[in-house]
Amino acid sequence: MTQPTIHDVIISGGGMVGMATACYLARAGMRVAVVEKDALGAQLLPEFDGRTCAISLGSSRILDEAGVWAGIAAHAEAINDIRVSDGHAPIFLHYDHREVSDEPFGYIVENRHIRAAMQAAAAQEPNISLLEKTSITRVQTEAEKVTVHLDNGQILEAALLIGAEGRNSPVRDMASISVTTLDYKQTAIVCTIEHTLPHHGLAQERFLPVGPFAVLPMSPLRAGSAEGRSSEALAQEDRNAERFGGLTHRSSLVWVEPPERVQMYMELPEEEFVQEIAERVGDYLGEIKTVGGRFAYPLSMQYAKSFTAQRIALLGDAAHGMHPIAGQGVNLGFRDIGEFCKLATEVFAAGGDIGSPELLARYARSRRLDTISLLTATDVLTRLFSNNIIPLQLARDLGLWAVGKLPPLKRFFMRSAMGI
Repeated sequence: MTQPTIHDVIISGGGMVGMATACYLARAGMRVAVVEKDALGAQLLPEFDGRTCAISLGSSRILDEAGVWAGIAAHAEAINDIRVSDGHAPIFLHYDHREVSDEPFGYIVENRHIRAAMQAAAAQEPNISLLEKTSITRVQTEAEKVTVHLDNGQILEAALLIGAEGRNSPVRDMASISVTTLDYKQTAIVCTIEHTLPHHGLAQERFLPVGPFAVLPMSPLRAGSAEGRSSEALAQEDRNAERFGGLTHRSSLVWVEPPERVQMYMELPEEEFVQEIAERVGDYLGEIKTVGGRFAYPLSMQYAKSFTAQRIALLGDAAHGMHPIAGQGVNLGFRDIGEFCKLATEVFAAGGDIGSPELLARYARSRRLDTISLLTATDVLTRLFSNNIIPLQLARDLGLWAVGKLPPLKRFFMRSAMGI
């Protein structure tokens, strides 16, 4: 019989939440096994994921505690200002980070750069075992341990199993934890644009009847930067960079449409696609062009009935998923990491059981209110803004105006966006 390999924690899922959790716990002295069904290198390819993350200031501090922020920060662009507007209405809400802090609201980073930094940190950590291209086939939980069987024949044992594989979590299913799902019948089109004028760290979200349209500031490309692009693309970007003063200014777009219209936009010729974008972006970025691919992601809300089971904890999208309207989905997952790892580190340092019912109950209680509050808020915003009903439009515009005129309320929303 195959003898089990003993660890303190087993993490199913080698994405952003799983890797950050592994690094955090390993730095506290725990032996961590990360099980990932895909090849880790595949997650770093530009075609794997075209999205960016809006990492709040609070989340960046959690990632710094995990020992991964330094590598991420090299590719991060600060969000200094946020502008929220409703369709073509002249009223807009403007947030300036200087009203509450010397630090930015957060940072925009490409997902692949976040994964690369986390994988590099994990590879250097002797307490982490990375098991890629393998999956969990069976989980056995007992009073004092959890045993995990892999499809390659390996058996792992630990005090705790963490499910961090995302919305379609196998660990959650094996633990028989039910999920409530709400389909918004919306799809997000994601792409990157280059532009002739700098964005100055301004993030814009414009609410349209079909869904929000967001323009997120990305870090610039300098002439000669490879970034995984072809030689022809690099040559063109070098010409653009020379024209734009040595830098290629970039922004990420998140463009929400009904599913039945998405395929049309995905297949539009480049010139027509850019024209559609220009009509929504306006002229504040100058001339624009798209770079890289176009990606489409269906939008829904998801909530696990329980965040824990015997010897099992769910973190990130395995526990909850939300609409990107407020850009807080990944930050909710990072707050899961901060709370769980803080509890686990304290218990481990005292020689306690990190998979005990008491610790898991504390984690579930601590994350329940924050999760429900944010899921409810994003759901209300999505329903309130994704329509062109005149009375609601007037109420929305009045609300934006009122927040701008009430400094205490405005500062509250800004600090919430910062995650502090």
